[in-house]
Amino acid sequence: MSRQRSMETILTSEFVSIGELVRLTNARYSTLKFYTEEGMLPFEQAEENLTRRYKREETVARILLIKELKTSGLTIQQIKDALNRLTP
Repeated sequence: MSRQRSMETILTSEFVSIGELVRLTNARYSTLKFYTEEGMLPFEQAEENLTRRYKREETVARILLIKELKTSGLTIQQIKDALNRLTP
């Protein structure tokens, strides 16, 4: 298991792991994994160890938007539709 990166390092990194997204957004790991599996959080696959890497700024903004839409009462399908309209 790799050593946890400092928050300072995470905040200056272009790419982060799902665990680091948990720390940045206070979302649950299982929730972010679900969003990823549903295609709501795009990622890149690192070749060396098949780790999913997320673009930090884009993904944090997307998670915050998902949280906001969820709070306003939208269903997962409605949120997915909204996200698809935003992403070409």
